[in-house]
Amino acid sequence: MPDNPVSNQSKAFTDDAARWAAVTERDAAADGAFFYAVVTTGIYCRPSCPSRKPKRENVRFYESPAEAEAAGYRPCRKCLGQDAAEARRRQAVTEACALLDAAEETAPTLEELAAATGLSPHHLQRTFKAVTGVSPRQYWDARRLERLRQNLKSGEAVAPALYGAGYGSSSRLYEKARGQLGMTPATYGKGGRGAVIAFTTAPSPLGRVLVAATEAGICSVGLGEDAGALEAELRRDFPLAEIVREDETLGRLTDEVLARLEGKAPDRKLPLDIQATAFQRQVWEALMTIPTGETRTYGELAAEIGKPGASRAVGRACGSNRVALVIPCHRAVGANGSLTGYRWGVERKRRLLAAEAAGGREAVAATG
Repeated sequence: MPDNPVSNQSKAFTDDAARWAAVTERDAAADGAFFYAVVTTGIYCRPSCPSRKPKRENVRFYESPAEAEAAGYRPCRKCLGQDAAEARRRQAVTEACALLDAAEETAPTLEELAAATGLSPHHLQRTFKAVTGVSPRQYWDARRLERLRQNLKSGEAVAPALYGAGYGSSSRLYEKARGQLGMTPATYGKGGRGAVIAFTTAPSPLGRVLVAATEAGICSVGLGEDAGALEAELRRDFPLAEIVREDETLGRLTDEVLARLEGKAPDRKLPLDIQATAFQRQVWEALMTIPTGETRTYGELAAEIGKPGASRAVGRACGSNRVALVIPCHRAVGANGSLTGYRWGVERKRRLLAAEAAGGREAVAATG
């Protein structure tokens, strides 16, 4: 994106007559001092642009690219380059994110963000979602929730923690707590302090399966060779929670998870108790829509959620999934179809996909 420095030379282009003279002469010394836009083409340029000289009555002058774009003009590809618009969009989103990050009690309105970034509200909303994958409001909600998590993990009491994170009403937080924190604020705390997590383990063709749940639903699923190691990992994830073994009460949920190993489609009504950022939730929801027996590349998933080019971020979101099989992150593959990365091993990923393709447990055993 072009700079807009206020140089000593810019003082010579403070009136329209001097600016027009610079445009007609294609004066490179004026570049950065101002930009001119042409009404009939909808394009704005540097003063030194080699394009055909416009008629004076069709020319408008602006101090910066932001002002020109706010007025509805797009950058000239000849003098500003094809990447100028993209750079400007990303700058606007960066500025909006900084304002949202700095807001402590209430989120800036879309109109306030637009005024600060030099874009129209509609343009900013569309651009923000294209770049980040979420709306400004969703970004604010995710950042506010993250502040709350950090406050609670540091041992802060619930009331100051939630008000310090920007929640003006405790009732509004508790309404969404189970879906966002994975447990109520009072029980979240550091490492799940106060939470009660029940777990069980069961044999499977892929080794031992651990299923853990709060009263709201499944919060963790693990795969491994050793049940003790899986339990130890669960306790590391929630060091201050009360973790108890409940083999009988978790029978139905365990059967549902094991059914994934037989290639059966997941029950969309299966209760989950998981934590996610706005972006992670988008990725996980996209994973849930992949038909059994099929795969999607990380790039395809990124494009599906409206964030092309974010394949690495999609991969990280898959890696942070604590409920394997239920949210089928094993269906995400590399650009060439390779089975890159899986928390419980690429071999298990291969066998899971083979089972889903065949639609039966026999396929899992046969590939072992």
